[in-house]
Amino acid sequence: MKTLPEAAKPLSPKELIDRAADDSGIPREFLHLVAKAESNYQVHARSPKGAIGLMQLMPETAASLNADPHDPVQNVEAGTRYLRDLLLKYKDHPDQLRRALAAYNAGPGAVDRYNGVPPYRETQLYVHKIVDAYRKTSAERP
Repeated sequence: MKTLPEAAKPLSPKELIDRAADDSGIPREFLHLVAKAESNYQVHARSPKGAIGLMQLMPETAASLNADPHDPVQNVEAGTRYLRDLLLKYKDHPDQLRRALAAYNAGPGAVDRYNGVPPYRETQLYVHKIVDAYRKTSAERP
């Protein structure tokens, strides 16, 4: 008598981030820093402003990406796509990472309005924290 294969075990939040990073070409370390800053890997995270899930997607952003922000797989895939799109949007700027992160946090309109990281304390701290940590992890690699 044959037994049916066990259902595939769902991926952990960190495994979801690894897979999305590999699929998108975004360095794993960078995407992990964003996920950690956004939700500390909490799949059910909800911000006071209404951002949802691991990648803290606003409902409007998730809808524009055709993703259910409550589904961890869709949340990570959509958040990664959104971040990749922002990195491409600012690819010709010397401060590409800072602008993309600021846009992820405060919205691309704010970055465009201020021609760089907007003067919002939360956004400035967010960008500094991730860029500083990413530079450290990059420097540690051989």
